[in-house]
Amino acid sequence: MTDKPLLILIAGPYRSGTGNDPRAMASNLARLEAAAWPVFAAGHLPMIGEWVALPVLRSAGAGPTDPLADDVLYPAAERLLARCDAVLRLPGESTGADQDIAIARRRGLPVYHDVAEIPRLAPQWIA
Repeated sequence: MTDKPLLILIAGPYRSGTGNDPRAMASNLARLEAAAWPVFAAGHLPMIGEWVALPVLRSAGAGPTDPLADDVLYPAAERLLARCDAVLRLPGESTGADQDIAIARRRGLPVYHDVAEIPRLAPQWIA
């Protein structure tokens, strides 16, 4: 149990293994987002790097397969990790998620591999 809500980055495959197929990337994003409810239900605030990076790319006139993507996707996650309290690493090969884990460990952040490992929030915080 923890006494304050945690900001938890959900990390896992987004572009990896998709061959830049938009449907496969959308499926991967949906899988990342499916983990958001269990994190929230445990009393915490879920965050996914693509929730920040994709609008940034769109505002630059680019998308996840454009050359600019590497200059936005990875740095967005790194900047988010400066604010996050923990990481939930979902299964699957992913260069970006592996980088997120390495950064989190360097910063001393907990890395969870299952939602069940995440400490629940103390009842006074849950409405």
